[in-house]
Amino acid sequence: MQKNGLRYIDVVYKVLENWYMKFAELTPKLIVGVLVFSFFLITSKYLSQIAVKLFHKFFPKSKKESSLVTLISIFRFLIMVMGTFIALEIMGLSGFLWKFIGSLGVAGVIAGVALKDLVSSIFSGMLIGIDKAFKVGDYITIGSHSGTVQEIGFLTTKIITDDGKKAYIPNQVIFNAPFYNITASPQRRIILNFEIPADEDINKAQKGILEIIKSLENVDRLDTVEVIFTDLKQGAFNIQAKFWMKIGANMVLLKSEALLKIKQRLDSDSIQLVTPTSISITSENGLTETPDK
Repeated sequence: MQKNGLRYIDVVYKVLENWYMKFAELTPKLIVGVLVFSFFLITSKYLSQIAVKLFHKFFPKSKKESSLVTLISIFRFLIMVMGTFIALEIMGLSGFLWKFIGSLGVAGVIAGVALKDLVSSIFSGMLIGIDKAFKVGDYITIGSHSGTVQEIGFLTTKIITDDGKKAYIPNQVIFNAPFYNITASPQRRIILNFEIPADEDINKAQKGILEIIKSLENVDRLDTVEVIFTDLKQGAFNIQAKFWMKIGANMVLLKSEALLKIKQRLDSDSIQLVTPTSISITSENGLTETPDK
């Protein structure tokens, strides 16, 4: 019994001694690895700023268009990842790390699929910040939502809609679909379409609509106002009125005023109006909106 006890003690002693020797061999690597990681951790801010300067040097146009804070955050994250892998390589633990990552296998695939939209929204938020297609305070249209940008986050962009509701739109949706920045094109062109029976005095109607539009206070570029005939269908002429709105003017009020005064003028001239078939608003760069009637 005593011999067996001594034999067990001897085995435990040898195991502990072996661990001690391995730890002693690994200690210098651990110290160096920790120092390297600490270096990257402490200097990541300055290294990221240097990386951003080099990025701007090779891509001069990005200096005007990119968000400095977002770029520094991206480069800082990449520098920290690089520092972590270098430190693990020095410690001799990189092989263990890759084996651990490989052992995740199916779980990693499932997590990747589950988090795909989340990761996509995060990166889309970064790209929106870099591209600066719109900023807080801009009036934008995304799909069926229009409103003023309140906040641009990593996951969602928050806008206050025209009826006062707060809409949270995933950045992934914004980045993967067309959207319109109305504030970037503050001067817009309003197009009104009217149908007038062919047996009415259409020349008189054309002249009356033109005079009314030019008399409106918030109409800009009076020399570019157009009232033209675009079609003749089923005994009715389609008259189209095009005019520019002054910057800062209220589109809804101007549209309402134009429709009311045109209707009053046509009534006073004894000209029957079939119906205003459509109303559209185009920005100076050619984008078109169709507001609710």
